[in-house]
Amino acid sequence: MRAERPARIAYVVKRYPRFSETFIVNEILAHEAAGTEVSIFSLYAPNDTHFQDAISRVRAPVTYLTADGLRGVDLWGAIEGAAAELPAIWRTMDRARGSDARTVHQGATLARELVRRGITHVHAHFATIAAEVAMLASAWARVPFTVTAHAKDIYHETVSLPRLQEVLGAAQQVVTVSDFNVEYLAQTVGIDRGRLTRIYNGLDLERFAYRAPVQRAPRIVTVGRMVAKKGLDDLVRACALLRARGVPFECAIIGGGAEEPAIRHLVTTLGLDACMLLPGPLPQPRVIDEVRNAAVFAAPSVVAGDGDRDGLPTVLLESMALGTPVVSTDIVGIPEVVRHDDTGLLVPERDPAALADALQALLQSPALQLRLARHARALIEREFDVRRNTRQLRALFGGRVAHPVARAS
Repeated sequence: MRAERPARIAYVVKRYPRFSETFIVNEILAHEAAGTEVSIFSLYAPNDTHFQDAISRVRAPVTYLTADGLRGVDLWGAIEGAAAELPAIWRTMDRARGSDARTVHQGATLARELVRRGITHVHAHFATIAAEVAMLASAWARVPFTVTAHAKDIYHETVSLPRLQEVLGAAQQVVTVSDFNVEYLAQTVGIDRGRLTRIYNGLDLERFAYRAPVQRAPRIVTVGRMVAKKGLDDLVRACALLRARGVPFECAIIGGGAEEPAIRHLVTTLGLDACMLLPGPLPQPRVIDEVRNAAVFAAPSVVAGDGDRDGLPTVLLESMALGTPVVSTDIVGIPEVVRHDDTGLLVPERDPAALADALQALLQSPALQLRLARHARALIEREFDVRRNTRQLRALFGGRVAHPVARAS
């Protein structure tokens, strides 16, 4: 009789760490707090200049599956090296058909590491090359894999539907972060509903403690990368309307990104420099303070021209947990959490006038702020506790394993 041993989980991501992907860090921390052994495999080195402090609490070792300057001899070296330990790789090489050389190299390297470390399950975040590498390694090392699909990885115009179907079709389970995504993956991508599970991104609720929105200054805040899908130009235009109406306010846009020059130009063009602040990215403790002291959090998300969109912005959930009432748009999975006039206010996307109306209503009604904040916190506690949500994930991973991973022979 073989003794059970704890699951050993490999997390595969495109780039680690990333400033904006706190939901992955939260998930790994919750697994570790539950006693699960995690290893992180990143396809690329980090390229951000700022990182969240929570990353320093992650104990999992990080292995970079680097393949820069890859040559043919390197590719074959990785395959033959893996095959020396995993002869089944030759029988399942058809899995790599259509993959580029870098992905195959990383898949072979990962497969070897999975067996060497006795890893029992592979989980990839985003249904892109991270999932593709996990799929190859899973086939070659005979270790099951799962994927969490988010938004850009399934909606962007560059996504290949046949490739998405192949990768998600090979996964033991496909996790996604909203009911909206579940419907899309079932109806458009064709993933069997029996292999689809909605698990919301979770929060550490002790870290995001509630404080009632009482006597707060008329301050609007938003946090996120300055990219088209965030709809920040709509927020700037809404602020111009508030000023024209004589509504006292200050607005801070926290974050940086490709759209920053255009947003700064729009702020100046509309004469808003005195009431709009763009401090750039801030460490998470500062972000928490900024959100906790604001009267309103705005998340004016839109579907960008290239199909990119938010799934369910983590910072929106964090604001709701902290007790800051939110205004957002009625797209993708957002209405699942921002329920109009109950847990927040919803407006149509790309409608600055409606956004200005909602912001003004909250800025001028402390009673509305308090009611929405209380209901929002209750919802977050019911649906977004990271400890409970990661237990659901571990159940999909298989929990404890009765048999060690056997080497292919």
